[in-house]
Amino acid sequence: MPNFPAPIESRLPHVGTTIFTVMSRLAQECGAINLSQGFPDFNADDLLFERVAHWMRAGHNQYAPMAGTAALRAAIAAKVETLYGTAYDVEREITVTAGATQALFTAVTACVRAGDEVIVFEPVYDSYVPAIELAGGKVVRMRLAAPDYRPDWDAVAAAIGPRTRMIMINTPHNPTATVWTRDDLDRLAALVRGTGIVVVADEVYEHIVFDGAAHASCAAHPELAQRSFVVSSFGKTYHITGWKVGYVLAPCELMAEFRKVHQFNVFTVNTPVQLALADYMADASRHLGLAAFYQAKRDFFRAALAASRFELLPSHGTYFQLARYAAISDLGDAAFCEHLTRNVGVAAIPVSAFFADGRDEHVIRFCFAKNEATLAAACAKLVAL
Repeated sequence: MPNFPAPIESRLPHVGTTIFTVMSRLAQECGAINLSQGFPDFNADDLLFERVAHWMRAGHNQYAPMAGTAALRAAIAAKVETLYGTAYDVEREITVTAGATQALFTAVTACVRAGDEVIVFEPVYDSYVPAIELAGGKVVRMRLAAPDYRPDWDAVAAAIGPRTRMIMINTPHNPTATVWTRDDLDRLAALVRGTGIVVVADEVYEHIVFDGAAHASCAAHPELAQRSFVVSSFGKTYHITGWKVGYVLAPCELMAEFRKVHQFNVFTVNTPVQLALADYMADASRHLGLAAFYQAKRDFFRAALAASRFELLPSHGTYFQLARYAAISDLGDAAFCEHLTRNVGVAAIPVSAFFADGRDEHVIRFCFAKNEATLAAACAKLVAL
């Protein structure tokens, strides 16, 4: 086995393997039901696969335009204008990306310089901070406290200073399943008014909002749309997380900088898949029906756990459910998730993994983007605790 012959000074010395990989690997090793990593255990619509095959056979297997195929960008623009009332220019303000994570990384890399401060809200999705640190930025953490996980806008106002370059937000929020409101966006807009602060809005669960609520998108907020990268994901919307296709919206001035980075870290994205997605988007019911589809799974999962000793926190959006387990165990959340996986046969995610200091509120995250048979089998094990 070869060994590198010199010391390595890591640019991410505190970063290990992501918790999602760790728990999914453990679930596989133990034969546990995997409610940890956020992916469905069911297939997408056969029509989508047929459209990919169609475009492959039709010869569309070479590079797509750097920004994405014209057909897919046009379909995205039409969807966004219909839903949010904002017209993004197809040529200059929409870029198709290799998943949402690449979009987030590229936005940070394009805008953040050494010494710039970037505000994030924790528990924070694990890709944000490494992107900021690789760009030389300083992470400023705003805490969302259990059980409601609402932003403290007075604290955010106090954190904004002359070095603040960017604020990264995520709604519907992973891992807490909270959903920001139009009032939250208004508060944010007031704080950044008259500044050069850029907002990165991670809205990958935009179509998964429950109980009749509407998603409050930065794309629909005139002030924030002027300064935001709005990121979404086809993987989350169409049950194809492994395809790694997303997109980003931004005003042309920001998008020009985004594409300078995008063209050299990805360049372009899978051509036949883009064309198939453009076809598939023609039927709006496929994204408009997603909230009801996942609300039924949420309700099934919560009902199946009603007899358990878990305390279920509200789930207003995404396909995640947080749960407290104080009535079951006094283990820390990481140890409890390992116990669940090894000894109970169900894998979950410890929420402490989303805090820089490992803050442990004895809360874990389940993913209910699963077939009902999978959920029922998992819940039978969890109710027995």
